[in-house]
Amino acid sequence: MKKIIHCDADCFYAAVEMRDDPSLRSRPIAVGGSSEHRGVISTCNYEARRFGVRSAMSSAVAKKLCPDLIIVPHRMEAYREASVSMRHIFYEYTELVEPLSLDEAYLDVTNSDYCEGSATRIAEQIRQRIYDEIKLSVSAGVAPNKFLAKVASDWNKPNGLCVITPKDVDNFVLQLPVGKIFGVGKATNNRLADINIKTCADLRRFSIFELKQRFGQLGVRLYELCRGIDNREVTPSRRRKSLSVENTYPQDLPNLQACLNRLPELLQQLASRLRRLDEDYLVVKLFVKIKFADFTQTTIERGGSNLVATEFQSLCCDAYVRKELPVRLLGVGVRFVDLREDQPFYQLDMFS
Repeated sequence: MKKIIHCDADCFYAAVEMRDDPSLRSRPIAVGGSSEHRGVISTCNYEARRFGVRSAMSSAVAKKLCPDLIIVPHRMEAYREASVSMRHIFYEYTELVEPLSLDEAYLDVTNSDYCEGSATRIAEQIRQRIYDEIKLSVSAGVAPNKFLAKVASDWNKPNGLCVITPKDVDNFVLQLPVGKIFGVGKATNNRLADINIKTCADLRRFSIFELKQRFGQLGVRLYELCRGIDNREVTPSRRRKSLSVENTYPQDLPNLQACLNRLPELLQQLASRLRRLDEDYLVVKLFVKIKFADFTQTTIERGGSNLVATEFQSLCCDAYVRKELPVRLLGVGVRFVDLREDQPFYQLDMFS
């Protein structure tokens, strides 16, 4: 039986903005375009949602619903940075990570040895680490397949965890509104309502032939999903190109020496994670990442294939002198080529 986790950050863009500007907390905010220039809301926090503000709504309508709404422009670099940091944590538990967007991903932890193989405890640990290290809340669903895991992650939002064990699948699915089924939009929901189908229990009254006749190939999916059947694999969109370990410290590291003192533990973690990769990865670069107390960050890298402590110490020194401020986050990592994907690049020269 598969063990699938779906992680979904809560009001992601807005949460990053509130994290980086504490004055925005507890106030209705949205991320999007200006209401004066036909802007559209990308996302909003829960305070704004209480006024009826929603994603994809025009900013002008949002301001009418909530006159005190603060609309801030997109900062995609900040969102990408937070997304990458979350994925670093995901990859520590499994290589089978399928990102769906910047703020959500499936993880297959069926064969993970972490937390004694408990998917629930892995999900709890991931959520806690993202909160501690990135200062964002994530909701998660744990289930035997992707469909149920995604539904579960939305069940106790925000900052919630929902676990559907194999023995609970049938009872959970029976009560599920058909609108929760992937692929059932407003139009299909209305068509189902016309024949008095509101829940998956209602949907089970129809045979696969009747559903296919009415809804085509979607009918087959409806038949399977209303029974909790979903055999899709978690498929990483691509093999990874880097591996890193980083830590956000509860108290800023005051100087360069304090940073150098932290390198051995980070390198030990990095070496441990590298040992779990297969031999198709070839390390070609080493890098050090620093985020200073003012939230600016810098990364320095150079060619190399071995985890030599002196190389990382040198990189750390070069990175630190760019600002010479206290350090809130320190990371070490490697970049590599995947010999499976980049085989032509590493063919032998015919004249060598």
